[in-house]
Amino acid sequence: MGSLAEFYGAYGFWLWAAVGAAVLAIEIAFGSGWLLWPAACAAVVAVVSLFTRNAVVEIGLFAVLTIVTSLAARRFWPRDRTPTTDINDNVARLVGHQGRVSAAFVHGAGRVLIDGKEWAAESEDGVQLELESIVEVTGLSGGSRLRVRVPR
Repeated sequence: MGSLAEFYGAYGFWLWAAVGAAVLAIEIAFGSGWLLWPAACAAVVAVVSLFTRNAVVEIGLFAVLTIVTSLAARRFWPRDRTPTTDINDNVARLVGHQGRVSAAFVHGAGRVLIDGKEWAAESEDGVQLELESIVEVTGLSGGSRLRVRVPR
């Protein structure tokens, strides 16, 4: 056990820097946002370890700093993340847009022209929509089929 204490005394800074780097690498890999605080705390303890060689104090400091920063971050971190739409998803970005019926709806299904492109669509309430009617996209049905209704 003596050799472990000697190793820690000689390389305490580098051990804490390695812990911080490992935690930061995990954060980068998974992107949760919560592991930033322990990584930063490990960096602070690495600097503190240059002035003290007491492992118990450093581990305690790391634990306290991690708890305090995580709780403080919780207060400011957004709790309700609304899912962002993929900018490459051409269909999902159309929700809320208005278009014009380009093929009359039969049995609640037809085609709609939006932004110069024609899309397969279905009427939200099953109403037969006439050619050239203005419609609003309310959602998606079956992945790429638009759900539309007459705007109110």
